[in-house]
Amino acid sequence: MNISQVKNVSLHSFMLKKQFNIALIAFILMGIFSCNSEKKIYDSTDKEKKKGKSITIGKYNKLLKSGDMDAKYEAAVKYFKKEDYTRALALFEELSGVFRGTEKGEEVLYYYAYCEFNLDDYIIAGYHFRSLVRQFPNSVHAEECAYMNAYCYYLSSPEYSLDQTDTKLAIKEFQRFTTQYPKSTRIPECNKILDKLRAKLERKSYENAILYYNMMDYKAAVASFNTHLKDFPDAKQREQINYLIIKSYYLLALNSIDTKKQERFKAAADAYIKYVDAFPNGQYLKEAEMVYTSALKNLEKL
Repeated sequence: MNISQVKNVSLHSFMLKKQFNIALIAFILMGIFSCNSEKKIYDSTDKEKKKGKSITIGKYNKLLKSGDMDAKYEAAVKYFKKEDYTRALALFEELSGVFRGTEKGEEVLYYYAYCEFNLDDYIIAGYHFRSLVRQFPNSVHAEECAYMNAYCYYLSSPEYSLDQTDTKLAIKEFQRFTTQYPKSTRIPECNKILDKLRAKLERKSYENAILYYNMMDYKAAVASFNTHLKDFPDAKQREQINYLIIKSYYLLALNSIDTKKQERFKAAADAYIKYVDAFPNGQYLKEAEMVYTSALKNLEKL
């Protein structure tokens, strides 16, 4: 290849690279333009949304300042149906004072209670449900609100290990409901919930008694076990508890002063007799018999 041919090849190669670079720059510029265009479109849409939201907030604030209570009521109902419970609540709260004691006041209180309920404020919701039943005992909503009052206590009931005041109140309110509305279609649901609430109280009672036993406070354990059986005669752990009463009396006697030993060993023996009568083929029969035999030997020594 001569010098002239080499120059031609180099020139051709240079032109190809130049064309490639120009095409590459054009492609990059198109991409940037495209991104900017999309950004502008997005910004435009976003601004429209913000503008719409701003108009909505403006209308709502204007409504709050308005003295037209009928318009507020209609708007509050619309917000409620749209599940915008926060805005509906603010309006119904004002309207509850305006329409108190009137026919419309009944509906306001009804919606007001459900706004609180749907916002998970069950204590306040329950209060308003109770208020409606007291103020409007013949209301078409009376039965429903009486049930919802009890249901709010149920939802407020904490874990079994915590204070069970709300659990006891829920049981009381459901029992009141079933007495007041014995033919209600809600009775089966009430009974299911009552079973759950009682089970929670039963577990707390059992766990408390077991805790005393594990802490070796046998006097408190005996008292707690007996209370548990009295409060829950059909308790699931009934056999185990009867056995632990025998053992608690026995261990209490072993750790007692001499003047108390005889009384407590005898209590352990008596508890064994009750256990055998109730559970002749019981799971803890052998262990119970061993404790009974030891209690009798100690009584003989005394």
